[in-house]
Amino acid sequence: MMRYLLDESGLPKAWYNIAADLPQPLPPVLHPGTMEPIGPDDLAPLFPLALIMQEVSTDREVEVPDPVREAYRLWRPTPLHRARRLEQALRTPAKIYYKYEGVSPAGSHKPNTAVPQAFYNKDAGITRLMTETGAGQWGSSLAFAGALFGVSVEVFMVRVSYDQKPYRRALMETYGARCVPSPSSETASGRAVLAERPDHPGSLGIAISEAVEIAAQRDDTKYALGSVLNHVLLHQTVIGLEAIAQLENAGDYPDVVIGCAGGGSNFAGLAFPFIGRQLRNGDRVRVVAVEPAACPSLTRGRYAYDFGDTGHLTPLVKMHTLGSRFTPPGFHAGGLRYHGMSPMVSHLAALGLIEARAYHQTPCFEAGVQFARTEGIVPAPEANHAVRAAIDEATRCREEGTSRTILFNLSGHGHFDMQAYTDYFAGRLQDMDYDEEELATALAGLPAVRE
Repeated sequence: MMRYLLDESGLPKAWYNIAADLPQPLPPVLHPGTMEPIGPDDLAPLFPLALIMQEVSTDREVEVPDPVREAYRLWRPTPLHRARRLEQALRTPAKIYYKYEGVSPAGSHKPNTAVPQAFYNKDAGITRLMTETGAGQWGSSLAFAGALFGVSVEVFMVRVSYDQKPYRRALMETYGARCVPSPSSETASGRAVLAERPDHPGSLGIAISEAVEIAAQRDDTKYALGSVLNHVLLHQTVIGLEAIAQLENAGDYPDVVIGCAGGGSNFAGLAFPFIGRQLRNGDRVRVVAVEPAACPSLTRGRYAYDFGDTGHLTPLVKMHTLGSRFTPPGFHAGGLRYHGMSPMVSHLAALGLIEARAYHQTPCFEAGVQFARTEGIVPAPEANHAVRAAIDEATRCREEGTSRTILFNLSGHGHFDMQAYTDYFAGRLQDMDYDEEELATALAGLPAVRE
């Protein structure tokens, strides 16, 4: 069999919260003014109470509300594939599986959290959501969820991606959202950036500042984030929970679990349920987070307290960071262009429960093309990082004469990213490196926090 399916009864009734199984608790979130741990009231201007409580919950299971499960049924449970053709092309004894999240209406894993966030905001009486997006997968997913629940959505899209990916922008507008290139003249934080550099390519940190600034100004408006935060990663665990059940049907269990990582949501969604089983039952598994070499927060960043945004409007979280003022180059995997890694993913890295590696974009696209020509699915540029790592693991199995079971998350399709593939085939896709001097400056500007 090449595909393992669950019927609707296999859709998880609860999300998995890894905070319940951590050997050490997550470092607290700090108020930037007092440097003291924040409370629910500090987050109330940005999020509804239900999401704030999920953010701090230590319950192992958090129930999925019925309206959210009903919406999930539009595309979940998602399929688990055995990549037999890729295995044959690689001549590897390894078994390669991938969980395919590109079957969602927006084409990626992002609706897994967009739907509950829209639901909880609607339930709290909120009529407008502000957000940011890089490549546009999150923005289009929240636009889709807003349409489902009757909540208007406005999206600040990183300028370089706004220009690179017009069809993602068109998808957001089709769902009814308003999409604005960031940095923009609509906010004080955006105008400040443009005053320094009128041609600024934008960054997720800047776009977050713009969205947060507007969300905090009106009672009927809240902010929604597509990655990084605990409640976002929580919602994504439907991926790994389904994968565990599907692998049981296949009579298998992974030796290696792989996901691309920018903010951490799709990686966490697949990996956290497996890490939880290891922490509870000793079911050991290697877990690999794969990031872009041009924005390598896990492999090059510092584990320290930092702001989640460039304008310093957000609380301080402890994470692997390149510095909130860091602007990554404009490589095509826009969803991975974020200066910091999720605090929870960073914590697991600090505990030695996950490993990380970084790739440039050219070898990732090479892997994505090989995958498309064997498996028939064109991956998103972000997902190509996971494909690259899976191929490398399988190649190592061939070289060592060892059979391992490899599982990775194919977090989305690349149908809206074909310009990137066009550039690759034309030889215009260049490997980009960050500016070492800019990184040093950004790291030198980290806030002083006494721990």
